Amino acid sequence: MKTLTKEMQASITPQQAFELLKRGNERFINNLKANRNLLQQVNETSDGQHPFAVILSCIDSRTSAELIFDQGLGDIFSIRIAGNILNDDIIGSMEFACKLAGAKIIVVLGHTKCGAIKGACDHAKLGSLTTLLDKIKPAIDCENTIKENRNSSNSEFVEKVADLNVRLTVNAIKERSPILSNMIQNGEVSLVGGMYDVGSGLVTFYDETIEANVKMEAEESLIK
Repeated sequence: MKTLTKEMQASITPQQAFELLKRGNERFINNLKANRNLLQQVNETSDGQHPFAVILSCIDSRTSAELIFDQGLGDIFSIRIAGNILNDDIIGSMEFACKLAGAKIIVVLGHTKCGAIKGACDHAKLGSLTTLLDKIKPAIDCENTIKENRNSSNSEFVEKVADLNVRLTVNAIKERSPILSNMIQNGEVSLVGGMYDVGSGLVTFYDETIEANVKMEAEESLIK
């Protein structure tokens, strides 16, 4: 597979970028890797990079975006942080990736059995980790279908919080970044959430129309 050039990147539409990621994940779960010469890609990207996607995912060792989506050097901007949470530095990185560097799609990627989500559900306290986990609290507050055992011992509760955490983050990106919001509205960039199954390797993407239905009050609490 060829290394992306500026011209190749410019020709990719947001929908095509989405399809590239979907097909890459299909190759991954079927153990079929695209033919790449990674050393050659090192040389070909030494003077510049032209990624088509930016992916916000967790630091979990099982969730490397390059592997999950079968991409090579220079193909994606990878932002990794526990719980795939959002902050101003991450938003700035996304703005750079899309507005200045030409990426065509933003993916917020959660995953099953997430340790950060479990910690947030248990209200864990540990140094600066406490501040990070507080950013997951809006998703916990928004989950109102489960009334008992609202902690990490309840796997259903954990996965529902992980799901909401992705959806709220997608909404917060649009709310907190006028730059990205305008690009999305103008069709220059697409924004989608998804969930990676650590048991199967499959990424399930969310219908973008669903995200608008997440409770506004939970979205507002994430923005603060």
